[in-house]
Amino acid sequence: MWYEWLAVIIILAFVEFLTVGLTTIWFVISGIVALLASFVIDDFAIQFAIFVILGIILLLTTRKKLEEKLVGKKEKTNLDRIIGMKGIVTDDIYKNHMGEVKVDGKRWTAYADDDILKDETVKILEINGVKLKVEKE
Repeated sequence: MWYEWLAVIIILAFVEFLTVGLTTIWFVISGIVALLASFVIDDFAIQFAIFVILGIILLLTTRKKLEEKLVGKKEKTNLDRIIGMKGIVTDDIYKNHMGEVKVDGKRWTAYADDDILKDETVKILEINGVKLKVEKE
């Protein structure tokens, strides 16, 4: 029976290698434990229960922590840092007409949900492509 567990481990490891989503790695580990249990326990139902229960427990208890360590903190790029900054309107912005905003020494094409006139202060909400979405400060 051990060779079947070895096949399951290899298949799940291959799937994890292809997806890199940290989903089947827990079942690879529980498959190894079930493989070791197959040398001692002949009952397949018990081996399968070990495989499923341990896999689910590992998935639920450790996945989030491991993802945080592997992914880490998302660092803002130079563009992301202007989100939340204040800028000055250099060309009027109307609801259906792009305008221009100067923020951090650079001029950006900008749009807003409301009309904003030249020389008003705006807050940068988001970046969509090369355009800024702004709101009146």
